[in-house]
Amino acid sequence: MPNSADARLVLVLTGPTGAGKTDLGVQLAQELPVEIISADSALVYRGLDIGTAKPPAAVRARIPHHLIDICDAAEGYSAGRFVTDALARIADIRARGRVPLLVGGTMLYLRSLLNGLAVLPAADPQLRSSLDREAAGRGWPALHERLASLDPEAAARISPNDGQRIQRALEVCYTTGRPISELQRATVSPLAGWRVRFWALAPENRALLHERLARRFEAMMAAGFLTEVRALHQRGDLTARHPSMRAVGYRQLWAHLEGEYDLNEAVRRGIAATRQLAKRQLTWLKSERRAQWLDPQLSQLSLNRDIREELNRLGL
Repeated sequence: MPNSADARLVLVLTGPTGAGKTDLGVQLAQELPVEIISADSALVYRGLDIGTAKPPAAVRARIPHHLIDICDAAEGYSAGRFVTDALARIADIRARGRVPLLVGGTMLYLRSLLNGLAVLPAADPQLRSSLDREAAGRGWPALHERLASLDPEAAARISPNDGQRIQRALEVCYTTGRPISELQRATVSPLAGWRVRFWALAPENRALLHERLARRFEAMMAAGFLTEVRALHQRGDLTARHPSMRAVGYRQLWAHLEGEYDLNEAVRRGIAATRQLAKRQLTWLKSERRAQWLDPQLSQLSLNRDIREELNRLGL
């Protein structure tokens, strides 16, 4: 039998949105002794189902999925909380003699789990309000330019329109006098001592991915995505500032319900935002040296074989 250190195996399946990670994870869990841990920042929220492409309840009843539907849409959820929750699920799964399979595309969560979390200052409400006011007048791209002068590394991986992350990076710079990227590098992985196998699922043809994302968004609309967002809007305790409502697709449909633009424009913006998300995910993955790339058309047999070899080597 392998010793306990040898058996400390974690599997990671990630890739851009729409690449087919969820379906592949389910297929693997049906054939192998693995349990799925979601690494998706939107799937944690109850009531966000259609627009997140959440695995159906019937599938989750048959194939256990962890860290799905664990928060109300009015709650916040952070990378730090994800690391704590994921580590607890990893320990539980291994204690049952099974292997954890992390599936999802929230790269901040995966990076925090694999590389560690930086010790960062607490939020400064007064500074955040000041940055919000400035962004309202000048736009987040202008603040992104300032971030680029203070922390080029952080600016390179943050979209000029990602107000939440621009705000946090500037807040850390102003509060500590040090770039957030520097603080993030001075970390220790929570999975130090574990063997991590990391696969990235992505089609080589980016145009094909873009077409698939457009079709998927349109299918979500046909399945009642707008009705889902309207129900959340009518709750009365949510705003566009809540993290759940900043999710791609939800943000654009929420703005439509607020009267900012018509439904056709909301759909156009939702598709564009989904494509931008996929681009950011791919940019991060290209810098991840551990990633073994898979073509979605050939992925199941290849990945199944690789995982079986790992399990056999460990006697699992």
